[in-house]
Amino acid sequence: MLVRCVRALGLLRWTSLRLRLVFVFALVALTAAVSASGIAYWLNRNTVLDRTQNSALNDFRKSLEDSTRSLPLRPRCAELEDAARQMAGGPQNYAVLLVTRGADGRQCVATTDKDLFTLKTVPRSLQTAVNEKRALDDGNRVPYHMYWQRKELHDTPYLVAGARMNGGGPTGYMLKSLATERQDLNSLAWSLGIATALALVGSALLAQAAATTVLRPVQRLGHAARQLGEGRLDTRLRVTGTDELADLSRTFNRTAERLEQRVAELSGREAASRRFVADMSHELRTPLTAITAVTEVLEEEEDSLDPMIAPAVKLVVSETRRLNDLVENLMEVTRFDAGTARLVQDDVDVADQVTACIDARAWLDAVELDAERGIVARLDPRRLDVILANLIGNALKHGGSPVRVSVRTQTTPEGEDLLIRVRDHGPGIPQEVLPHVFDRFYKASASRPRSEGSGLGLSIALENAHIHGGEITAANSPEGGAVFTLRLPMGTGGATEEGQEDGQGAAQEASETAKAPTSKAPEASDGTAVPERTENAKDAGPDTGSGSAPDPGSASDTGPDSGPDSGPRREEGGDRR
Repeated sequence: MLVRCVRALGLLRWTSLRLRLVFVFALVALTAAVSASGIAYWLNRNTVLDRTQNSALNDFRKSLEDSTRSLPLRPRCAELEDAARQMAGGPQNYAVLLVTRGADGRQCVATTDKDLFTLKTVPRSLQTAVNEKRALDDGNRVPYHMYWQRKELHDTPYLVAGARMNGGGPTGYMLKSLATERQDLNSLAWSLGIATALALVGSALLAQAAATTVLRPVQRLGHAARQLGEGRLDTRLRVTGTDELADLSRTFNRTAERLEQRVAELSGREAASRRFVADMSHELRTPLTAITAVTEVLEEEEDSLDPMIAPAVKLVVSETRRLNDLVENLMEVTRFDAGTARLVQDDVDVADQVTACIDARAWLDAVELDAERGIVARLDPRRLDVILANLIGNALKHGGSPVRVSVRTQTTPEGEDLLIRVRDHGPGIPQEVLPHVFDRFYKASASRPRSEGSGLGLSIALENAHIHGGEITAANSPEGGAVFTLRLPMGTGGATEEGQEDGQGAAQEASETAKAPTSKAPEASDGTAVPERTENAKDAGPDTGSGSAPDPGSASDTGPDSGPDSGPRREEGGDRR
C-alpha cells in the first residue's frame, strides 16, 4: 500500500541517484552557507562588541579622571553624586556608581540609577579584581587597573566595568546597556539565515538541473539495456559529446553490436544443428522402415534359421528396434527444441489413463495403483502416456519392488493441480546423480556404459510435462527408494493449442503411434515370446536414470526405453497383441 501511494504521488523517481545528488548538493551548500554565515556573524559580533566596549571604557576612564580630579581626598556624598551625574551625562549613556570613604569616615555610594545599578549589581569577582593592589615592576607601573565584565540583567546584556583611582580617590563602576548591539546582531543573524536558506534552495535547484543533465543519458542507457535484455539486439544509443557518458554510450553500442553478431552466429549454428538432427532423423526413417520390415520377416522365420546364425538375427532385430526408438526420440526432441510441439487436449479420467498405460505394457502384476476414479483433467492423453511409461518403466527397471503409483489433487493459489507420484523401493538415486536425471544423454559413469535406453526418455517426459504447464521432480524417499512427482494443472496447460500440429504435429504422431503391429512375434531360444510393441512405445523412453539406480556407475543412464520392452514379459504363445 505504501509503494502504491508513493507511486501515485510520483515520488518513486526521486529515489536512488537523483535523490542522492540533490541531497549531496544541498548538504554541501548548507555546510558552506552555515560555515560562511557563522564566520561572518562571529567576526561582526566581535567587531561590534569590541568597538562599543572600547569606546565606552575609554570614555569612562577619561571621565573618571576628569570628574574626580577636582574632588577632595575624602569628598562628601553630595559632591560624589554630582561627579557621578557629570560622568553619566556623556555621549555613551551609561550609568555610573562611585564608592569612597566620606569625611565622616563612613562609606559613601553615589549612583545615577538607584533601581538598576547598585553595589549589589556589580559582580563580586569584579569588585575583588578592581580593589586588588598589584605589585609594581617594569611591566606594571601602577597598582590599580580597570577591569570589565559582560553580564545579563533582566534579559538585557550589559557591560560592567570598574576602576580605582591611583594615588587616592573614589572607586568608579560603569554599567552600559548592550541592547542596541544585540538587536543589530540579531538582525544580522536573520539576514545570514535567510541567505543560507536561499543558498540551500538554489543548491537544490542546481542539483536538480545537474541530476537531470547527468541522469538523462543514464536513463536512456537503462532503457536501452532493458530492450537489449528483452531480445531487441538492434538497440543502439545516440552518442553526443565527448564526456564519460558519451564514452559509456559508445561502449554500449559496441557491446550490443558484438552481442548481436554473436547471437546471430549462435542462432545460425543452433538452427543448422536442429535442421541436421531433423533431416538425419527423417533420412534414417526410410532405411529403418525397410530394415524393420526385414527384421519382422526374420522374426517370423526364426525357427527355420540355422542355429549358428540365429543369435546374430536376434541381435539385428533388437538393435533395429533400439535404433528405431532412438530416431523417434530424436525427432521428438527436435520438435520440442523447434517449438512446434503442441497439445491435443481432451478431458481424461486420470485413473483410467494410468490403468491403460500399465495394462498396455503388462505391468499390472508389478505396479500398485492408488487412484480414485472421477479425477478428470484436461490433458493430452498421448503425452501423459509417454510421461507415465517413462516414470513407471524406470522404477520397474532400476528400483525395487513394489512400484507404487498414486494419483491425488492439490489446491494451490493458482488453481487445482494433479499430482502423480511414482515410487519404488530400490536403493535410491545417488545425490551426485539426482540433479542430472533429466539431462539428455546423461551418464552417471564417465565410461558411458551401454544401456538399452537412448538417454532421452526422461528429458522427453519432462518436456511433455512442461508443455502442459507442469513439472517433474525427482527425490529420494526417507523410507528408501526414489520418488518421481508429476505435477500438472487440471485445466489447460501452458503451451497448448487445440488441433493438429503442423507438419509433424501431435495428431500425426498420435495416429502413427496408435497403430498396433499385428505381425507375429517370434519366440526366443528359451521359448519366451518377444514382448509386443504397443502404442506409444516409441515415445516412452526413460533413459536417464530415473527410479532407483542398480549401481552408482550406471544409475542415471540404464533406464528402459519407451513402451513395454521395459516391463515384465508375458507368455502369449508367440503372438504379439
